[in-house]
Amino acid sequence: MKRVALITGGARGIGFGIARRLADEGFDLTVCGVRARAAAEPSLDELRRRGADLLYVQADVADAGARQRLIAAAREKFGRLHVLVNNAGVAPKVRADILEATEESYEYVMRTNLQGPYFLTQAAANWMIEQHRADAEWRGCIVNVSSVSATAASVNRGEYCISKAGIGMATRLWAARLGEFDIPVYEVRPGIIETDMTAGVREKYDKLLAEGLAIQSRWGTPDDVGKAVAALVRGDLIYSTGQVIMVDGGMTLPRL
Repeated sequence: MKRVALITGGARGIGFGIARRLADEGFDLTVCGVRARAAAEPSLDELRRRGADLLYVQADVADAGARQRLIAAAREKFGRLHVLVNNAGVAPKVRADILEATEESYEYVMRTNLQGPYFLTQAAANWMIEQHRADAEWRGCIVNVSSVSATAASVNRGEYCISKAGIGMATRLWAARLGEFDIPVYEVRPGIIETDMTAGVREKYDKLLAEGLAIQSRWGTPDDVGKAVAALVRGDLIYSTGQVIMVDGGMTLPRL
């Protein structure tokens, strides 16, 4: 019986890069996103061609009811879950100086980027614990996708940086709590990745990369992140729970 992964935001961008790699690894997939199914269908078709049995759920992880529906739909479709990838995230609708940023923007970003993944992990972890207790051969893991913004301060999108820093602590908390059940929890921190979210700042980062922002002076791709997540879910770093995996081309490596 094939292993099953649940990937939030898995029909485009970084999430789709992860979904493609996990389909290639032989996983069946539950994918959620905020877009209607018709908009996500081209991505879903590709995942099917890669061999995945697929469930798509239109769900906003910021909404508690939607999270419950997502888990219930996955249980009904597959009856099992081995991997949770918390990938879905949003940027502020308006990049505003922290002297002027609004509480509405803060709450919008936090509910999607931090509160949603935290409580989706809670629901998935309890289901994983059930499976662990019922089957000694069951194995699983949780992967949180954050950002170099967890440590790199951007004063025109403070709420985003704080949300990603929070994901770092959430990763450590869940790793500590789930250790007794042999469920490793990891954090993957991408750098400058070519997606819809970064399309509006293409010129800015082209210039910064040309000037040496990262050691590997190119944009990262969703596939770069997907390869890292695939290594984690295969168990290549099985004795590294709670650790941060950087996928940033050396951007955050201190240099003199």
